[in-house]
Amino acid sequence: MPKLVAEPADLDSVVHWIRRHPELAHLRAKRRADVITIVSGPEDDAIPHARLRRSTKQWWNLELADHAGRWEPTHVRASILATLEELANEFPWALTPRE
Repeated sequence: MPKLVAEPADLDSVVHWIRRHPELAHLRAKRRADVITIVSGPEDDAIPHARLRRSTKQWWNLELADHAGRWEPTHVRASILATLEELANEFPWALTPRE
């Protein structure tokens, strides 16, 4: 079975979603292997907020960073846009600015 990866188009979807929400202007997204990570802060010392991990061609799992930057799974598993909406609706605190 081929390894799942986050495609450039998937990253574009997340970037466009962030741009549609002015209150999230402090966030950016980056892609690596099968995950898209939403971060803030300086490029060389990014603060993790959330990540979407591809579990199938269509479905993504949502994970949130705890106060120490460790990843915790959530119950959310959906399409990329539905996962982002669940993130905003169920876990808005995860998207707030951090220092």
